[in-house]
Amino acid sequence: MENLSFSTALDACKKGHRIAREGWNGKGMYVWYMPPLNVPAEWCKEPVLKQLANENGGNIECLGTLRMYTADKKVLTGWLASQTDLLADDWQILPQ
Repeated sequence: MENLSFSTALDACKKGHRIAREGWNGKGMYVWYMPPLNVPAEWCKEPVLKQLANENGGNIECLGTLRMYTADKKVLTGWLASQTDLLADDWQILPQ
């Protein structure tokens, strides 16, 4: 689907679809939703997160986030939409 508002694309994203803007300069860029997750301490590789999980009784609740796959093939955790992104009507739902 093409030429969608951000709100329509975001609804699809929250249902498991990847979304992107036609107007983005980088090829292959997209956003996806990582839903909330309760993570056990033994899964935590990052020391501060592991400490927090242990201090919280052995697990930590991680809030849902939007993540972006960037043009240089990296993952940006906690992507924030710009005002231009929010107002754009060129959002697309990417094939699975």
